[in-house]
Amino acid sequence: MNEREFQVVAAVAVGLLVLVLLWAWRSRRQLVRRLASVTSRLEAVSTADVVGRGGLEAALAGLERAAGSGTLRVSDAQVAVDRLADAFRLVGHGIVVCDEEGEVVFRNERADELVSDRLSEALATEAVFRLLASAVEGESGNEQLELFGPPHRTLTLSAAPLVNSSRLIGAVAVLEDVSERRRLEAVRRDFVANISHELKTPVGALGLLAETLAGEEDPVVANRLAERMQIEAFRVGRIIEDLLDLSRIEAEESPLRDPVPVHLVLAEAAERVRGMAEHRNIRLDVREPPRRQSVLGDRRQLVSAVHSLVENAVTYSDDGGEVVLDTRANGSWVEITVSDTGIGIPARDLERIFERFYRVDRARARDTGGTGLGLAIVRHVAGNHGGEVRVQSREGNGSTFTLRIPAGPGPVAVSTPTAEAG
Repeated sequence: MNEREFQVVAAVAVGLLVLVLLWAWRSRRQLVRRLASVTSRLEAVSTADVVGRGGLEAALAGLERAAGSGTLRVSDAQVAVDRLADAFRLVGHGIVVCDEEGEVVFRNERADELVSDRLSEALATEAVFRLLASAVEGESGNEQLELFGPPHRTLTLSAAPLVNSSRLIGAVAVLEDVSERRRLEAVRRDFVANISHELKTPVGALGLLAETLAGEEDPVVANRLAERMQIEAFRVGRIIEDLLDLSRIEAEESPLRDPVPVHLVLAEAAERVRGMAEHRNIRLDVREPPRRQSVLGDRRQLVSAVHSLVENAVTYSDDGGEVVLDTRANGSWVEITVSDTGIGIPARDLERIFERFYRVDRARARDTGGTGLGLAIVRHVAGNHGGEVRVQSREGNGSTFTLRIPAGPGPVAVSTPTAEAG
């Protein structure tokens, strides 16, 4: 069942529950009114009339039976009302029910949360009662509200009349906070736009290069075009590979927590980047931690995260620079640090560098094949493992990224990194 079908089923279920709630509430109110009416009529009857019709004791016995039956029915109606109220507390939407006179007879806790006494929510309160008033007149209605808070929220309101046997018995209003859904939709749109842009550039370049190569007779030029095509094909492959890694890591919100030796994670991550570093004459200094030092987590995810940090450091380092991998531990946590002597990160960009496709220097990333997904992968791996990732950087003086992961069982050597951010 997809999300749309689930919402339809949930809406139908809510409608049925509202109808039953109104029926139970109306039954209880009618019984109370009937008992009050019977009591009033009995008070108006004289003792002589009662005795003359069969005796006072028989009349009192009949009254007792009627009162007992009515009380039982009222009790059953109250149980039904309480049961439905408990069910409505579990519904994620706010629900407000009124009778045929517009009087509110029920609203769940979620409705209280969404419609409070604060100024911004006063608009929601007014909208709910306006829609209910129209619904009592037989007109359904929908409305969307932007509450600027803080926090900023988007509410959708809908109201509809409730009819039983062609007779209007009340109305119901449903309130839904769609702020998170709208945010996710915006993220999805941005993601699709970004990935389309990132793929369009190398794919377009491949087409142009292939067209040029087809008519080229000079072997030197043809070789140069073929090399450029290899670079663009590599970029496309890297984007797809990083997308698959990010998708897999996001899906594995609770990865296996096995003890993973830290020195193996560092060695494997560094080996993946060593060729790229040697091509640009960048020194890769891996300071091997004690063999007994371990972290709790998924080895594949941890290697992907450290590899992304090292690759990022190499990408944004000048030719002939240096990248240092080091660790330190305090018994509860292990911190893996990746330091470089590169271009650094401007202060205005520090809050956004972990976003997908966000890059400080797009020209540098395009020249080296960066995809803009590496640091997003690091952030998700840190979150999946109950850790965090931090960055210290100053423009023009290099950067230091720190991945903090819970330590594994057993003795953990305490160490202090010798490389610090510039």
